[in-house]
Amino acid sequence: MDAALNELGDYLAEKLGRAMLDWGVERHELTLRVERHEIPKVLRVLRDDVQCQFSCLIDIAGVDYPEREYRFEVVYHLLSPRQNTRIRVKIETDEEQTVPSVINVFPAANWFEREAFDLYGILFSDHPDLRRILTDYGFQGHPLRKDFPLTGFVEVRYDDEQKRVVYEPVKLNQEYRSFDFMSPWEGAHYGLPGDEKAEDGDEAGGQ
Repeated sequence: MDAALNELGDYLAEKLGRAMLDWGVERHELTLRVERHEIPKVLRVLRDDVQCQFSCLIDIAGVDYPEREYRFEVVYHLLSPRQNTRIRVKIETDEEQTVPSVINVFPAANWFEREAFDLYGILFSDHPDLRRILTDYGFQGHPLRKDFPLTGFVEVRYDDEQKRVVYEPVKLNQEYRSFDFMSPWEGAHYGLPGDEKAEDGDEAGGQ
């Protein structure tokens, strides 16, 4: 199986030329790294070439690496039912560089690109309707970025007086929380009403 994938990798390296940066086979799947601006061309070749026929776009996913110069990877997963083979295509981008939309190649990319925009802030050029899809329209930030706080920036509740949903800054009240960092094997001593009688009885019996 890996031998066939290596043959396909060599074939695509020659076919795509400078559009491909590198490729490799890992866990019985072929992965291509390609130039960001060439992604529509690459996917069109993978879809139409007779030796590929990757006609099914499974999904488009974002990955965040904040320490990198280009912090985001956009990962495209494709399936070829005719060849019974999967392929993974990766490109790199950041908060400002746009990624060409591939809706004209795979119409199913519409919602996948909107999801990557919503959750990571990845921008797709020439997308006909690039707006949030999972979070609210007034949501601040992009919740799958690794620098996004786990608590978020705002909390939502229904205000009965205003008869509508309201957004408020997150408030974490700590005054009523009691933290006990003792080892569970030590066991904490919590006095119960009446314990003092037992202690008094022990002292009297000892005398």
